[in-house]
This record gives sequence, C-alpha cells and structure tokens, in this order.
Amino acid sequence: MTLSPDQIAAVVLAGGEGRRIGGGKPLRRLGGRTLLERATAQASRFSDAVAVAVRDPAQVAGLPGAALIADAPWEGPLGGLAAALAFARQASRAAVLTLPCDMPLTPPDLAGRLADAIGDAGAALAASGGRLHPVCGLWRVGALEALPAYAASGARSLKGFAAEVGFVAVDWPDQPVDPFFNVNTPEDLARAEALLG
Repeated sequence: MTLSPDQIAAVVLAGGEGRRIGGGKPLRRLGGRTLLERATAQASRFSDAVAVAVRDPAQVAGLPGAALIADAPWEGPLGGLAAALAFARQASRAAVLTLPCDMPLTPPDLAGRLADAIGDAGAALAASGGRLHPVCGLWRVGALEALPAYAASGARSLKGFAAEVGFVAVDWPDQPVDPFFNVNTPEDLARAEALLG
C-alpha cells in the first residue's frame, strides 16, 4: 500500500556526537548553510510535519523554524527513530521519513520511491552500492509498538530493528556520486563542498 505525502512526517536525526569531525556536526557549514539547515530544508520538501531529533537542544543552538524533539534514552540512532515515530503518531501520520543531518546529497525522489515501495512492510530503507542506509528510511508508526522489546534486548541496530518489523530495500545508483555519501570528517566536508560546487 503506497503512502501519500500527507500521510508522512519527516524527522532529521541530529543527535550524534560527531566526534570524528570535532563535535558540533549539525552546525558545520557546507555551501553557506549548516548541515542541519540543509537537512531540514530537504525534510520540508517531503512533508509539512517536520522535526529535528536531538540528544540535547544545545546541539542545534540557533536553528530556525523546526520543532525539536528529544531522542529516547537509547544510544545511537535508535533513540532518534523512537522520537521520530512518536512525533509522527502525535501528528496523526501513518509513517515517518528519517533523514540524518550529515547526508547532504540525499536524492529528491527519496520519499516518493520509499512510499511507493513500502507495501505492507514495516519500513522501506534506502540502499546504494550494495549497502543499506537505515537512517534514510520510511517507517510505519506501528513499528513504535515493537521498539521497547527490541531495545530491552540490548539491541541498538537500525538494520536489526528493520528486520524485526519487516522491510523492503530500495536501490539508488552510487555512480557517479553516491547520493547517501555522509559527512563524518573534515575531509568528507571538503569533498561534499567540491561535489556541490
């Protein structure tokens, strides 16, 4: 069953520490805007219900125009996904699209292709170059019910959780540039600047 745009919320995952880039990753600048500003602009093209999931509001100090939601108390992106699913449910949406703040080349057809592919699965996840990118996923809000038991088992993997709720993978070409290239280091930031230039 395909999901329409008005059934989808979009949440930017920005709760990581960004240690490899020296901290403060969401506020690093790329092409005159912060990574977070770029990601929220992308999210706003996919949905009119947009939020940013963070561990601490100080991570995104000064961010204009997006609701802030707190990660659930689980390490890694699983905490952000839990917050995103709860936000989507509160907004009366059937699903939530998650986007990390550090993938500035995310394809413009991301939400549409995932929504077309999800069918009866619990999630549709982006893939490229033989790799799954579960932080770029469309998750049905019903997955929220399975999260507490999954987290209680000690598991924190988004791939593992996607397998738990059932998922489909949707492939994008990774040449000439992988649209899911992510910025983890200063060198990655410089490469992203060159790619955008």
